[in-house]
Amino acid sequence: MALEHAKTFGESVGYGMIVGVGFAFAVIMVGVTKLLSVFFNEIQDSEMLMTAKRSIKTGLIASAVVSSWTIGSTLLLSCTAAYSNGISSAYWYGAGACVQIIFFSMLALEIKKKAPNCHTYQEVVRTRYGAPTHIVSIVYSVIQMVCYTTNLLINGSSIFAAITGMNRDAAIVLFPIGVIIYTLMGGIKATFLTDWTHTVILYSLVLAFLFNCYATSDIVGSPGALWELLVETSERRPIAGNASGSLLTFNSVQGGLFGLVLFGAGFAAACDSQLFQKAIAADPKYLVRGYILGGLAWFSLPFCLSTTMGLAAAGLETHPSFPTFPDLMSAEEISAGLVLPYAAQALMGRSGVAMVLTMIFMAVTAAFSSETIAISAMVTHDVYKAYVNPDAKGGRLVLVSHATVIAFGAVTVALGIGLAHAGFDVSFITTASGIIVNVNIVAMVLTLYWKKMSGFAYSVGTVVSTMIALAVWMGYTVSQSGHISLTTLSTNEALAAGNTVAVGCPLIVMPILVFLKPADFEWETWLTIKQDDNTEFDKKHGLEHVLSQEDATEAILIEHQKNEAILKRQFRIGAVACTVLILFFLVLFPLPLYGSKYIFSKRFFTGWIVVAFLWAFFAVYVIIVIPVWDGRQAFGRLYRIVVDRETRTEVSSIGFHDSETPTSKLQFTLKERETSDVF
Repeated sequence: MALEHAKTFGESVGYGMIVGVGFAFAVIMVGVTKLLSVFFNEIQDSEMLMTAKRSIKTGLIASAVVSSWTIGSTLLLSCTAAYSNGISSAYWYGAGACVQIIFFSMLALEIKKKAPNCHTYQEVVRTRYGAPTHIVSIVYSVIQMVCYTTNLLINGSSIFAAITGMNRDAAIVLFPIGVIIYTLMGGIKATFLTDWTHTVILYSLVLAFLFNCYATSDIVGSPGALWELLVETSERRPIAGNASGSLLTFNSVQGGLFGLVLFGAGFAAACDSQLFQKAIAADPKYLVRGYILGGLAWFSLPFCLSTTMGLAAAGLETHPSFPTFPDLMSAEEISAGLVLPYAAQALMGRSGVAMVLTMIFMAVTAAFSSETIAISAMVTHDVYKAYVNPDAKGGRLVLVSHATVIAFGAVTVALGIGLAHAGFDVSFITTASGIIVNVNIVAMVLTLYWKKMSGFAYSVGTVVSTMIALAVWMGYTVSQSGHISLTTLSTNEALAAGNTVAVGCPLIVMPILVFLKPADFEWETWLTIKQDDNTEFDKKHGLEHVLSQEDATEAILIEHQKNEAILKRQFRIGAVACTVLILFFLVLFPLPLYGSKYIFSKRFFTGWIVVAFLWAFFAVYVIIVIPVWDGRQAFGRLYRIVVDRETRTEVSSIGFHDSETPTSKLQFTLKERETSDVF
């Protein structure tokens, strides 16, 4: 069946948004990069391009985490699951996939503690285990990044094609162009700033949907009104496996399985190099705080959006304002991710659909930018510098990075078009990729925390565990459905089996392999990783006083020693916070609701919506207010430079004032990093 109900706008709207808004963002981000270069002397050498001088603070870390974790599936699949399974799936999408961010904060802190000068996680692996294991780690990371990025393009292009009628292949080609432009010019700093801009827009639109549905809408207008609609829907369309067939219960078999699938898929995303890349770019003093706040803020995005729009679609499906009225949504429309745009159109008309298109555009481009800078850093340091030209300096590394950005865009566009024509829907790649790469999460933890972990255990353990997980996934599919196809492989039961085995199997396999062939690694080895040599590059671009590679490396190590007590305290706080939050999200809160078979009353549902509003406002504070507060000194300096003609400060790879003497370089460097970071 054709998706005739979905088309709301003409092709010009689709092309205009992707090309016009994409170009506008590129111009703005290139302008910001130029501003930082002119007024703060930020030169996009290899260190700034790929690590932002390790200076990003709490607010931008949090917004970057939210942006990295938000793809089209976050918006579309969460609403589809809430429509199909009820209110439990809205919670499970947020809870099942946010705990990995909280958990990852501890891995991020550990890599900052033990390898303060590293550029990528794979660089840490190579330094510890050598080339064979390094290559295995790269392969797993590339698989995840390619799956993640092609999924972005397929999701976004499918929705734009359905709503505007534009050519889907053209959308896949056009989405990356603006992203590639500002990533080339501004590197990871531009990515962080774009992440912040995109998440501000996303949360503003989520709040608009919340207020419309539960406060101002003539169709719904209150939590109580939606509760009544959902009660009627549950009677008309009882949900198999839910207590009393109700949409308003946590006792949902498919909802629980969906949460288990998301739990596994979330660990796959944690294996993605782009999360480590942003951790490496962070100031270590703000790392754990930024990741935990980012995880809590991200929870509100799928939770609030699907609790509003997914349930609104279920309640309004038989209302005359619903696009498919008098028909119900077809299976094709549901699998195409049209629950969210249909609910938006029912509540807010064409303006609601335009808001959905804006959200999809923001999710696709922000996440694509993060993946692009991560793959460029990995190819530059872990392929080119590691195996092709070990003596490469700043200018050559920047050139390789730029070439990788362009090549990655071309490859993912080609794969996106191919997979889209092969029939992959908006959820399959997201949920199935974890079965392959989830095995890497245990290896990552053991690499950073266990001295006995060996390259043999890493390489063999990951490959064997992947084979076992794939065998369980396919075997369960055959036993359940009798044959293997995209449809049968995509059931919640099969995906849950594969994902959980992929996470759990290495916990058994790798310790056995370590027992057979242990290692005894010295953590101090990671301190030998050096900064890139950007001396010539920085001087060529106008900086007069630049630290050598050795001095720049030493400066970071001195600062690392100074922050050692702070990092130990962060570890204790982070460990407690992670334990409490993971137990709360996955055990203490949802399981009693599941076991009691409680069906939400009107009063309880109203309270639930109040909590959703409060969580959304908390997320807005984290995403919007904290970054502005963190950047107050930079804004003040910019004002003084422009208005009061304050002397500009030179900030190179590790730079210092023109007035400083060479003997005071390191002392100035440490002071400068404390006082003059831009955001």
